[in-house]
Amino acid sequence: MQSTAIILVFAAVIVASLLAAPRKASVDGFFSGLGPQGQAPGLWTLVLSQVTTWIFARSLMNSAILGYYYGIWGVLAYAAYYGSFLTGGFIVARLRKAGAGSVQDWLGARFGQSGVQCYNVVIALRLLSEVFANLLVVGLIFSAILPEVGVAKNASIIFVALLGLAYSAWGGLSAALRTDVVQMLVFLVVFFAAFIALITSPGFDIMAVVTAQGVSGSWNGQVLLLVAFLQVFSYPAHDPVMMDRGFLADRGTTRAAFLHAFWLSSICIIAFGVFGIQAALSGAEYEGQLLGTWANIFPTWIFVALLLSLLISAISTLDSALASAARLVVDELKLSPRTLNGGRVAMVVFMVLGGALTLWGNQTLFDAVAVSGTASMFLTPVLFVGLVLGRSVALWSYMVAFGAAMFGAFLYFKRGSEWAIQILPEGHKYEQLLVICVAVLVVGFVAVLAGMRKRS
Repeated sequence: MQSTAIILVFAAVIVASLLAAPRKASVDGFFSGLGPQGQAPGLWTLVLSQVTTWIFARSLMNSAILGYYYGIWGVLAYAAYYGSFLTGGFIVARLRKAGAGSVQDWLGARFGQSGVQCYNVVIALRLLSEVFANLLVVGLIFSAILPEVGVAKNASIIFVALLGLAYSAWGGLSAALRTDVVQMLVFLVVFFAAFIALITSPGFDIMAVVTAQGVSGSWNGQVLLLVAFLQVFSYPAHDPVMMDRGFLADRGTTRAAFLHAFWLSSICIIAFGVFGIQAALSGAEYEGQLLGTWANIFPTWIFVALLLSLLISAISTLDSALASAARLVVDELKLSPRTLNGGRVAMVVFMVLGGALTLWGNQTLFDAVAVSGTASMFLTPVLFVGLVLGRSVALWSYMVAFGAAMFGAFLYFKRGSEWAIQILPEGHKYEQLLVICVAVLVVGFVAVLAGMRKRS
């Protein structure tokens, strides 16, 4: 019964998304998100699009899992990444004041094609990780609700990938913006109905939630909170979905959109994390990325609402990631002509690569955040010194900061290897991640300050 309900409602959301997508696609709409009359998106279109693409399925699951293991500190640690809307809004405002139309524009003017291509490598990896992780959550959900169907996981991944690609490839960024609004409104209704039911249930204790230590204690959640603070300045700058939306509307609308997206997304992430905390407080065993746990402790309709929330956020992020991938390949890398078909080919390539990574069998959700967040940290000293202080930075300094960040990301990813064990201190993986982040920032700032020249 629950599997039927989930499939039917999710199918209805996809049909509604297809209906909301523009009937006629234009090149400017596809790549720049302009409406049929060439108008920029309005405030709440931008807000809802920003939020639904950032509270994607991977993030919701991460928040709940961290809440289960590390209590309120784990949830706050993940919510801290949503401070990216504040730092991202600040970076966008500075870039636009400097006359740049994108992060690539600003980097290209200062570091040439070498600097731009280094950045493009990082954001291409980021986009692939978004496609991979959201399809992975889709597969986990359908394998949980249809355990008797052996091919449920892979079949659902392929099916959702094809449907997401279908309407994304039709309208590009304009389709993503319009469908994001529909999907976010449905998400808010479904999810907060479940959340209100949770907090009004007889066994819910708000003081127990806000003081929860999780099943593994709060220490690693506190460590992860420090990591988030170190990464939160550079993190939005390497997310093309957020950055692309920073250049669509006028400055006042954009500034307001980032502020509203911050508080709304933070509330959603913290609220979803409470479901993980509650599972730990109930003494439930961890099963199947918490999906099995929720099935055992919550009423059926709440379980269905949670899974629908995850599925809606997954499909919403997929279309935005594909739209940004098309802009990256066509407008920045110039590997395809700036035509509808050029953008569609780019979308197909990213969806195929992301789907292949998902079907390959990797099950790690948070590692994708940690690795890409660490890789982005070369931007912290570069943007602080170059964008905030207005100083020129030598190309070699940029390259040293980039190399340190990429090595740090690779080191964390391969932390179980013999050579990595020899380098990293003993401790939990989040403690090792904190050490890596500090080292990357120290090396980056030393290099950038050493290569800093007169005020530009």
